[in-house]
Amino acid sequence: MCREVWSASEGQPSLCLPRLRKAGPRGRRPAPTSETFKSAVLQRYVAPRSPVMPTERGRQVTSVASGPNGSARTRAQTCPGFEALLDAVAATGRGPTEAELEELRSFGEGAAVSGATVRALVVHHLSRTRAAWPAGTTGSDSVLAAVQRAVEALCEGHERAELLAVRHQEAARREFIDDLLYGSGEPGRLAERAERLGLRFSHAHVVAVAEGPVPYTEGDAVPRLVERAVTGRFGERSILLTTKDGRLICIAPGDRRQVLTHFAKQAHAATGGGRAAIGRPHPGADGIAPSYEEALRALDLAGRLDLEDPVVHAADLLVYPVLTRDRQAMEDLVRTTLGPLLRARGGPEPHLETLAAYFDSGCVTTQAARRLSLSVRALTYRLERIHQFTGSDPADPRHRYALQTAVIGARILGWPAPRT
Repeated sequence: MCREVWSASEGQPSLCLPRLRKAGPRGRRPAPTSETFKSAVLQRYVAPRSPVMPTERGRQVTSVASGPNGSARTRAQTCPGFEALLDAVAATGRGPTEAELEELRSFGEGAAVSGATVRALVVHHLSRTRAAWPAGTTGSDSVLAAVQRAVEALCEGHERAELLAVRHQEAARREFIDDLLYGSGEPGRLAERAERLGLRFSHAHVVAVAEGPVPYTEGDAVPRLVERAVTGRFGERSILLTTKDGRLICIAPGDRRQVLTHFAKQAHAATGGGRAAIGRPHPGADGIAPSYEEALRALDLAGRLDLEDPVVHAADLLVYPVLTRDRQAMEDLVRTTLGPLLRARGGPEPHLETLAAYFDSGCVTTQAARRLSLSVRALTYRLERIHQFTGSDPADPRHRYALQTAVIGARILGWPAPRT
């Protein structure tokens, strides 16, 4: 028995394909002709019927047959009731109902789950349409319109299954990243999942965090630009780039500091002048979380202290957490040392800015005046006023350390509080 496949150009049966293919004799095969090549293509996409496997939702999906090279090859099946739908449309002129379209969508979804491609699915249904075309039909427009809607429904179901699979993968990856950064996952399970991404917890790892003027997600242009720049130079192995809470994240081995430095520079450029912070290396699966926390704290301190460096290292800022570990003592020092500046005309902010520039310049008045765009005389006058209000002379080494520590504490604590 043969199936006739109609030619799209002539409307006549052009080839008769057997339902079962028999293995040919071994030996050298003759050179393929155009007719045999056409037969091979049609046999690939217009596959014979094979046993249908039911799914958990009760619909039919594709079956898997062995290909010529021994690998599994998925064969597309026709949705049950497809030929009957064409017969009904040809006889009555009605279009497919919503229930019939949903059945086609469900079948397309099941075909995607079983591994069938959209091309095989569409080509097979079109070939079945030609083979089952009702004889003597005059309403060809309604039949073709029904076929178009049926193919669209099949593709929608196929895309729905693919989108569901992508969302599942994204959710699993996000869960892994959260467990990794927060240290909330089981170490053995984390190590198993991390190896798929090239991370080996036998080495120490470092986390770098970058932020810009706006929050970012993984699909945005800025994270993709930074990722291409980093992976294009260092490859994808042992490097994980992602986003978290609107920031860019890079995880790399501790002995590959150049990766993190390059990431920080690229993030600074891509975010239009954003800042990046690099934590310290920590070993093991639970070492990424503390490195991530250090990078976040360094990023916060850099913002509070108004540091000019676009890239800060947590190791260089360890003195500041020490100064603020006893918060009550630091608040007392700030109120006692700098509290009198609250009575100054214009508030304490100009004087705090003057002290910060003076200490950052190594107590050199000319450089401090240049930083503030002031004359040396104006800067000297401000320093004298600070001495009068606080009783501490910024130029006196005996008073300098207390004043500088109080200025740092005021920056970290946000003193004075913003006026309401």
